[in-house]
Amino acid sequence: MTSGDMITVSRNIDGVLIPMGTPVVVPEGAFVRVTQELGDYFTVGVNGNLVRIENKDADALGMENRVTVKQKEACTADGPVEEAAVWDALRECYDPEIPVNVVDLGLIYNVLVAETEAGGNAVDITMTLTAAGCGMGPFLVDDVRNKLLSVKNVTDVHVELVFDPPWDRTMMSELAKLKLGMF
Repeated sequence: MTSGDMITVSRNIDGVLIPMGTPVVVPEGAFVRVTQELGDYFTVGVNGNLVRIENKDADALGMENRVTVKQKEACTADGPVEEAAVWDALRECYDPEIPVNVVDLGLIYNVLVAETEAGGNAVDITMTLTAAGCGMGPFLVDDVRNKLLSVKNVTDVHVELVFDPPWDRTMMSELAKLKLGMF
């Protein structure tokens, strides 16, 4: 089975309606088409809508679970955080409607890594969304937080969602513009 094939859902799946962020159930027997399988979830088209499906439900789509976050046993630090590893983790977070990571989309405004008084390492992220009213904001924030907590020596993550300056397509990397045909 490949992305873009029509799939019959083998059991009910909890999902999130894109871009509203509303919980929905994709019923057993529904016909869906996977439109994106990047990061730790799938985006499927169903009845003219897009729905975000967690990897744990990959089997209901006839797909393999491809969780990319490596779970840590405990949030402890035995040294500093490599900032390059933070950026690599952020590049594993995707907008569910756009097949480009949040870094190349220009959604990450600031990254600050600092030691904590307790001997750990905190990562503070300032980010935005492509549209201020997007209901997927909390899901993207959670994706960013979870990815960063998987980075070696990261013990705490704080993500601040801002809308000033407002995002526009000039903030995208050249690679993102090329991928999306937005020169």
